Amino acid sequence: MSKEAVFTLKLEADLRDAFMKEAAESHRPASQIVRDFMREFVKKQQEQRAYDEWLDADLDRAIKAADDPNTKWIPHEEVVADMERQRQSLLKRLAENPDAE
Repeated sequence: MSKEAVFTLKLEADLRDAFMKEAAESHRPASQIVRDFMREFVKKQQEQRAYDEWLDADLDRAIKAADDPNTKWIPHEEVVADMERQRQSLLKRLAENPDAE
């Protein structure tokens, strides 16, 4: 990769000294470590932004579905009872075949 820009950074002298010492101990140029940090930061920011956009779109879909008069609502008690039936069925199958995973 060719050098295309110079990045000037102000920081505390003790932080710079400690960073340079650790870079030398790791046998890597300090500039390479900083580039790696920057790449990782950019990647994380882009991933977070993509996730936020997905979440916003998903919430919009959910709100539209909730506002749709044709949406069928299932009462909480019915969901809880159904989950308990499924749980009991699973426990019964496990009791009948304890070696199953």
